[in-house]
Amino acid sequence: MAETKKTLVRLGGRSLAGLIRLVGRTSKTIYEPPDLVDKLAEIHPCVVACWHGQFMMVAGFRPDNVKVAAMVAKHGDAELVGEAMRALDVELIRGAGAGSRRRDRGGASALRASLGALADGYSVVMTADVPPGPARIAGAGIVAIGRMSGRPIVPVAVASKHFASFDTWSRLTFNLPYSTLAFVAGDPIHVPAHASSNVLESKRLELETALNAVTTKAYELAGGDIERATPLEVLAAASPPDPGLALKTYRAGTSLLRPAVPLLLNMRGGHGKEDPTRRGERLGFAGRPRPRGQIVWVHAASVGETNAVLPMIERILAANPLLHVLLTTGTITSADIAARRLPERAFHQYVPLDVPQYVARFLDHWKPAIGIFTESDIWPNLILASAERHIPLVLVNARMSPRSMNRWRRFAKFGRPLFSRFAAILAQNDNIARAIKRLGAPNIITAGNIKIDAPPPPVDPVAEAALKAAIGTRPVFLASSTHPGEDTVIAAAHALMKNDVPGLLTIIVPRHPERGGGLAASLGGLGLKTQLRSRSADPAPETEIYIADTIGELGTFYAISPVALIGGSLVEHGGQNPIEAARLGAAVLTGPYTHNFRDAYASLFREGGAVEVRSSDDIARAVTTLLTDSQAVDRMRVGADRALKSLSGALEKTIGAIQPLLEKRST
Repeated sequence: MAETKKTLVRLGGRSLAGLIRLVGRTSKTIYEPPDLVDKLAEIHPCVVACWHGQFMMVAGFRPDNVKVAAMVAKHGDAELVGEAMRALDVELIRGAGAGSRRRDRGGASALRASLGALADGYSVVMTADVPPGPARIAGAGIVAIGRMSGRPIVPVAVASKHFASFDTWSRLTFNLPYSTLAFVAGDPIHVPAHASSNVLESKRLELETALNAVTTKAYELAGGDIERATPLEVLAAASPPDPGLALKTYRAGTSLLRPAVPLLLNMRGGHGKEDPTRRGERLGFAGRPRPRGQIVWVHAASVGETNAVLPMIERILAANPLLHVLLTTGTITSADIAARRLPERAFHQYVPLDVPQYVARFLDHWKPAIGIFTESDIWPNLILASAERHIPLVLVNARMSPRSMNRWRRFAKFGRPLFSRFAAILAQNDNIARAIKRLGAPNIITAGNIKIDAPPPPVDPVAEAALKAAIGTRPVFLASSTHPGEDTVIAAAHALMKNDVPGLLTIIVPRHPERGGGLAASLGGLGLKTQLRSRSADPAPETEIYIADTIGELGTFYAISPVALIGGSLVEHGGQNPIEAARLGAAVLTGPYTHNFRDAYASLFREGGAVEVRSSDDIARAVTTLLTDSQAVDRMRVGADRALKSLSGALEKTIGAIQPLLEKRST
């Protein structure tokens, strides 16, 4: 089987080389500048740079008696390209830059081989953008080769009038024979041997600009349609595409399902997930009159996002004294937080369900000057309808789990018309920024996580004092924001610890308070003495598991707990916010699933400010150690403080991106 595959690859590569020769032989050729071949010969050896997807014709084009090597990746698809290059008498350098991938793709060995080839008198052809993208963004590796070798980098593009293109990340093109073929080269770019990081970045941008210029010129000279050869996310960033069939189907489907909405709301209301007194807001009806002047609309999905945007709302109002802020959320718990914590000139409404008629009713009444969405709560009808009304949109604290990144990549045709309509997107880290850029967002800023800069949840001093008086000297372990499947693990850990930690009180704060009653029953069935806070305020002396099924008290429980396990991390939810616990002095434990707060946890682990646990045994050992060793808790607190300081600054960047849009709308 392996030999058969090798034979097929070899034949395919030779056929591809034959196509390249046929294109060159049968096409009318144009050079820009006219003496391009002579100029390349004069500066040989050099680094020849092109965009990915237009690689093969460039590698096959060279002056007579000039040795050429080409950098080709090691993955399976590149074997075909490698065989074609061999057939064209081009030496191969195997490997490529890692780009956004973490695994080694042979970049270090390819760098050494490229420098060796240049020293041996070969010109090296390589693509400037690195798989898997984003496309048309020059990587740092090619600039590093120019600096280390001392050889110039020449931006080159080849275009033909007739070509086939494919919807790959780089918009792979195949030039076709009997066409017009244009070869265009820009001025050589020299990178100083001792260039600083700022100079290297300027040279990278210079190369990127030059490659875009020669590519445009090549298609202009060849008479080809450059849009068919431009990566779709690049086109989307330049001009948001119209909603495709999938989005049109979604919009029509949500409209047709409108008669079923009352049933849906009744079902959610029966589970305590809807406020029956404010049901009209879910249908787009306003719950209050619109205030005069401009309104900034901020949308946050639930509790965590609401806590994150409250400081941003305060900053917006302070900088713009004539504005009002409308905060929309979708949960009762977040509405309760908004009612207690929103500042003056800010008010809350439930977000309308994503049905075209409800969305139109909502926007027609509130007429927001700008819309600010939070994290990953992307509602197509809300976004498209806002854009149709020319409301500038911003996505703040943007995040995507690895699973979401893959899903959006697979359904990019659905995502591009949405993400390309945001005027600015502030991502939590570079990986998220790259993923969203591949969806056509025109303005991406890596800002960090604004939850790092948010103040901790409020502590009620009266409730704190009452709890401390009831608990006395009993050791306390808190499990916060737990999800189904985690509570039994925590209860098992309590059972393992209670003999070694006499009088232990375990407090569980479920992420969704409505789970409290069922949770008390299930844990009570295990023989544990449980108590619900909603039924009796303070824990009794005999209580083992105290279930805090109330709203808005998490800060108070962090304040009385030396150790806190952050929920959503023992199951594949992705973790909840550890920063709140750390800011209130609790030593942080977490399960292995932390991708929702990957950067925060990476810094906490690096500084010794958090400990990972995977089982009830792990939890019992860690909690027992921390409850019996105050110095260990102090060391974790110091490490957490260092981590938080290193991560701060996202709120300033976010306000810096939003304020110009607000000022533009006010003029």
